[in-house]
Amino acid sequence: MTSRLDGRRVLVVGGGTRPSSDPDAPMGNGRAIAVTAARHGASVAISDLDGAAAQFTAALIAAEGGTSYALASDAADPGACAATVEWALGVLGGLDGLVLNVGIGIGRGLQGTSVEEWDAVLNVNVRSHFLTLKAALPVMGDPSSTVLIASVAGLRPGSNIPSYDSSKAAQIGLMRHAAREAASRGGRVNVVAPGLIDTPLGRLASAGRPSRATTRIPLGRQGTSLEVADAVVFLLSHEASYITGQVLAVDGGLSTLA
Repeated sequence: MTSRLDGRRVLVVGGGTRPSSDPDAPMGNGRAIAVTAARHGASVAISDLDGAAAQFTAALIAAEGGTSYALASDAADPGACAATVEWALGVLGGLDGLVLNVGIGIGRGLQGTSVEEWDAVLNVNVRSHFLTLKAALPVMGDPSSTVLIASVAGLRPGSNIPSYDSSKAAQIGLMRHAAREAASRGGRVNVVAPGLIDTPLGRLASAGRPSRATTRIPLGRQGTSLEVADAVVFLLSHEASYITGQVLAVDGGLSTLA
């Protein structure tokens, strides 16, 4: 087993996976990231709105001999963001890596999106990231690495959910600011922007919008959550020690070649 993250302490916000009745459903991105980070030697703290989902991710890690902790936490609650960071510091004994994977999408088109839906999405997808970064960056180890999980929808039109697309673009802007602030302490902040990935949420989206599953992708297939996780682990590791303020699209060429 390789140990890119040996001794590192990582918090994955949104580390559960949406429950699915499909017995063959794959892991979601957050769970795959947490499990892969542990396989590479990290101790992992997992938070999720669904506490049972976070506990299941922790159990998967424990079954492979890794160290993990789980917490039910609502990213839409402003007070929960700093509390989650404080909890992770306590259970891990410090914090070297942070992954912000939580996100929702509500509404359809400009006319089909209410103010309440817009605010709900921006609160979870942008405000929670801002508040978590604000709490975490000053107390993270040196060097530290943070990865925001955005989407190619933040790079090009894609979801027909304006709140979601806007929030993903905002995450990229937030990342660039955070990267500048973190650099003064040796920290790095980057974005991974997945494209069409085979996850329970992705399958649900395809069921509601069949055209999603037939999107032309230059590499000819959807990606997997483990491929997203490998990119995240690389950015968390010392192998990416001179990479910060960047957007890494894990999309089979969708955002630039399609």
